[in-house]
Amino acid sequence: MKKKKPVARASSKKASKKTSKKSAAAKAANGKGLGANSGVHDAALRKHLIDVLKGGSAHVQFMDALEEFPPNKRGTFAPGLPHTGWQLLEHSRIVQWDILEFSRNPKHVSPGFPEGYWPKTPGPLTEAEWDKSVQSFQHDLNEMVELVKNSRTDLFAKIPHGDGQTILREALVLADHNAYHLGQLVDLRRALGTWPQP
Repeated sequence: MKKKKPVARASSKKASKKTSKKSAAAKAANGKGLGANSGVHDAALRKHLIDVLKGGSAHVQFMDALEEFPPNKRGTFAPGLPHTGWQLLEHSRIVQWDILEFSRNPKHVSPGFPEGYWPKTPGPLTEAEWDKSVQSFQHDLNEMVELVKNSRTDLFAKIPHGDGQTILREALVLADHNAYHLGQLVDLRRALGTWPQP
């Protein structure tokens, strides 16, 4: 009699190999299973994210565009431009706060869109209101940086109360949004004649 080939056993081995490959691929996709270099890659990614959030590598930082912004120009429109300095600052502050809280607080409720993301007046009612907005913007930016810097923060894990977002995605969206409105602030100050000359 001919011996039967152990078909079931061979299939089991193949299935096991496929599972192993899938598992390795999944770990790689999550930034894990990269051997001795995994910690180095993780630290490098966090550093790059923080650099992008803070700005200053390819353009000025957000706070540079707010520094010495003349109080009498903070609510002034420039010809051909849609927003005032106050509107751009407050909008950026609100969006940044919303992204930060969504990233870390499952009970957070976002403002109504779009009205909840913009101030109701072209300019701040008082100088203290402007200062408070600037301080809040800086504080929340630092909080986002700390969230990214924390090695216990899984940058690739889906946020439990979201619908597919990750901390990595939220950090990149925030950096992108801030950079966009930073450019508008610089253009506005140039149009108003208040941007420092080189």
